[in-house]
Amino acid sequence: MDTKIKIGLFGIGLKTYWSQFEGLRERLLGYQRVIADNISQFHAEVIDVGLVDDPLTAQQAANHLKREDVQLVFLYVSTYALSSTVLPVVQKIKVPVIVLNLQPTAAIDYTTFNALQDRVKMTGEWLAYCQACSVPEIANVLLRSGIDFHQVTGILHDDPIALQEINDWIEAARVVEIMRKNRVGLLGHYYGGMLDIYSDLTNHSKQFGCHFELIEMAELRYLRENTEPSAVHQKMTQIYEHFDVQADCDETEIRRAAQTATALDRLVEQYQLGSLAYFSNGTGDDVYVDLIGSVIVGNSLLTASGVPVAGEYEVKNVQAMKILDAFGAGGSFTEFYALDFNDDVVLMGHDGPGHTKIAEGKTKLKPLKVYHGKTGHGLSVEMSVKSGAVTLLSVIDAPDGVLRLLVVEGEAVPGAVLEIGNTNSRYRFSMGARQFIDAWCSHGPAHHCAVGVGHIAEKLKKFADLLGMEIIRVK
Repeated sequence: MDTKIKIGLFGIGLKTYWSQFEGLRERLLGYQRVIADNISQFHAEVIDVGLVDDPLTAQQAANHLKREDVQLVFLYVSTYALSSTVLPVVQKIKVPVIVLNLQPTAAIDYTTFNALQDRVKMTGEWLAYCQACSVPEIANVLLRSGIDFHQVTGILHDDPIALQEINDWIEAARVVEIMRKNRVGLLGHYYGGMLDIYSDLTNHSKQFGCHFELIEMAELRYLRENTEPSAVHQKMTQIYEHFDVQADCDETEIRRAAQTATALDRLVEQYQLGSLAYFSNGTGDDVYVDLIGSVIVGNSLLTASGVPVAGEYEVKNVQAMKILDAFGAGGSFTEFYALDFNDDVVLMGHDGPGHTKIAEGKTKLKPLKVYHGKTGHGLSVEMSVKSGAVTLLSVIDAPDGVLRLLVVEGEAVPGAVLEIGNTNSRYRFSMGARQFIDAWCSHGPAHHCAVGVGHIAEKLKKFADLLGMEIIRVK
């Protein structure tokens, strides 16, 4: 969330008005400065090119915004303006456009207005409130020109709804930028036979803009075999501080996990990774069996530090995890475990790494003699997502070959879970457990998904809109 993005801002007006209505232009520019200040508080750099009022200034504004390489542009409709002053700008900069239909106050003061008596002053005052007049014309022209746009309608001052909408668009644009710059590490290979999780990397690069690094397990082995003892000791200290280490955790196992975690940190640094998907059976070599059996702790620490890690080489799910994490919601790897029909909840969790920052309390570290369905043994994490609002997100491969987003909002609720050394939580959905499972699966997601805290479906909708992706919301 530290990524600061450039936001373009331009207002529009009608040049003819300035000589007719004294002070109108200056007043409208003052309103635009209020908008610029509001945008700036959302950790964004504002490129404000002022009021565009004829085709010439439109071209100048377009050139300026193009040079500045803005990621998103807000178009402030300050009064009535010709659509010919809008189209040249948005055609050239080719970034998403948010039309701001923000009038100065909730309503015109009719008594004061009608008492002005001077009809020139009255018209000037009306034009300062004339934002909505131009919006249909702009919408018509942009739609006919094949240009996507979105609108925020409200009040310039003291309107928390409009302000939140603006903030959400900026936040969505920031996450788009994070995903575009993301370097995804792919370590090992898919879990064999899980046909639902296989995915086309080219599609991911095309739609998210990310880069993939294909990494050999041998590279992690080399880094592990060449760790510095002091670094391993520091990592052991971090493990004891970060986790609720259970009494049956042998220190030898903690040292083993710390050595692998240190190597994982170096791997992430070496490739400048923003996320990682991994899997290996370790078949035929005890060193690799030992290596893959000791990654859960380090991968959980990475996930908590903003580098989400997905097991079973789940490319689609690590993308979903990264999106949620970039929104500050967490993003933990999960799947359906069972249904509790008595309490009408869905039990969900997964073996392997978890996002410990969204855990209820301190995450437990437990030894497992067997990793079900996998080779090896070692330490595992046990946590439940903190009680309250949650959002589930899945990146799905649709039958037409296009990636789509699937989202649902629910609640993490307290109650009994399976204490088996895995992540494990209880979720309740408004439509009930039976209907939720049927509705979710009807859209063809993989059996994994990502879970984050808070209800952020609307933010995810904006994120998808900015990328031109379809998003399906289960309600």
